[in-house]
Amino acid sequence: MFVSEIIKNPPEEYSTRLQKLVYNALTVLEIPFERVDTGNAVTMEDCIEIDKKLNCKVVKTLFLCNRQKTSFYLFVTPGDKPFVTKNFGSALDVSRVSFAPSEILLEKMNTEVGATTVFSLLLDSADDVRIVFDKEVLENEYYGCTDGTYNCYMKVKTDDIINKLIPYTEHTLEIIEV
Repeated sequence: MFVSEIIKNPPEEYSTRLQKLVYNALTVLEIPFERVDTGNAVTMEDCIEIDKKLNCKVVKTLFLCNRQKTSFYLFVTPGDKPFVTKNFGSALDVSRVSFAPSEILLEKMNTEVGATTVFSLLLDSADDVRIVFDKEVLENEYYGCTDGTYNCYMKVKTDDIINKLIPYTEHTLEIIEV
């Protein structure tokens, strides 16, 4: 897996509208970041070298929905933690949660499977998505995630995600233990 040296500036060219929104928000909110360009990283196994280079753990960000596909959840959990739908549903008192279909992920979050990110909350199409963090994520000083693409990962302070980015998106953070 190719992983570049650490870069502290936005990309010179943006590959998606979301990627441009990400770096604009980081600038407006004065959130410092470090990023690496990578080969296409889709699985958590792909992120091992990224973790080493950024010196932080990349989180796992899942886009979930109820059975009727009327309620949506962006769930952020440690990358090495198995996801158990029953535990997630119990923590939020929601039954029958599953992975949202890829076409809904693309429509609402402007990302494809494997590139899901908390930064998708910047999109107007994400206004009805509930943001849910596993309490364990808050224990880490740094937050590693994609910028909405398969080939760029970044490191920011977890505190900046919680106290600057999420309020900026006008979402309310829900924290659960699973």
